[in-house]
Amino acid sequence: MKILIVDDDPDVVEAITLSFGLHWPESTILPAHDGRAALRVFDRERPDVVLLDIGLPDIDGFDVTRHIRERSDVPILMISARGEEIDKVRGLELGADDYVTKPFGYLELSARIRAVLRRMQSPMPLAGGGVFRSGPLLINYASHEVTLRGKPVKLTPIEYKLLCQLTRNTGQVLLHDQLLTRVWGPEYRGELDYLRIYVRRLREKLEDMPQTPTRILTERGTGYRYVQEDAP
Repeated sequence: MKILIVDDDPDVVEAITLSFGLHWPESTILPAHDGRAALRVFDRERPDVVLLDIGLPDIDGFDVTRHIRERSDVPILMISARGEEIDKVRGLELGADDYVTKPFGYLELSARIRAVLRRMQSPMPLAGGGVFRSGPLLINYASHEVTLRGKPVKLTPIEYKLLCQLTRNTGQVLLHDQLLTRVWGPEYRGELDYLRIYVRRLREKLEDMPQTPTRILTERGTGYRYVQEDAP
């Protein structure tokens, strides 16, 4: 497996490389020390995972994430000394899969990478076929196709997993930690930012008025539930 590490601090790159060499010997490390070099390495090597610092000397990690997302759905984990919530939210909204604040333990980082890869490798969590209909929304669980008013809706693997959890439990309130555990994994219990961002993404794709949703409702302080609609 190829791991692209983008950080302008050579000591960080070396430390991660040494740690993965000990604990994850099957990995190949691809270092880059600025954003433009990272994009060149990405296009040439097509890594399986990207570890990306925000503070780079040329283009920042947010711009690198944006460019990579135009090319690929490869897992991106942002690593940064900037622990502000606004940076975390911005990174996740741009398409990063995780956000780890420095300083971090390398066993923790390895666990996060494995969790992201596990989600990517098994993106469809629910066995069985069948079709779900709710108003103009149609989900074919067998083919993993989602349409709204007959038009295909493009969802990321995480968005689809979250939507499946909600629609398979229509009318029921699913608690925050239930959804985080089922969709992201037990490592993400309590990471409410992840859940809020992906619910907002689903609403933007599925709701007629995302700011006043009628399909995916918030149960304040508790969780979310999907509301069944009559056929149009």
